[in-house]
Amino acid sequence: MSEIKKFMYVNRKAPYGTIYAWESLEVVLIGAAFDQNVSLAFIDDGVFQLTADQDTSGSGFKNFSPTYAALGDYGVTKIYVERESLEERGLSLDDLQQLTWEDEDEDYAEKDSIRLVSRAELAEILAEQDVLFNF
Repeated sequence: MSEIKKFMYVNRKAPYGTIYAWESLEVVLIGAAFDQNVSLAFIDDGVFQLTADQDTSGSGFKNFSPTYAALGDYGVTKIYVERESLEERGLSLDDLQQLTWEDEDEDYAEKDSIRLVSRAELAEILAEQDVLFNF
């Protein structure tokens, strides 16, 4: 039996104005549906993808941000947010959606999916991945 590969989806772009954020989310959901070991990283303007209470009215773009709340249901429980990217944009963890998953091994305890990491920690995490997809 082959080893399970680790797939990391790196999100660097703002959520609207390009197709990158939406395409990344679609590919993540497809991969997770096929039981891939999927995780996400949000750096640079990609951190805006996870901000709470997004309002796209008047922009012509559909607000797809509520879809991130479904990631835990697909087994996507490792969402890394780079601390420096948040700080450089005047954001904190409190500005982001609360994303959780239910741990079956602990009587379905609800756990946070977002892991705030430093730039150096994220570099180490990225180096451990088998496949990187950059959006």
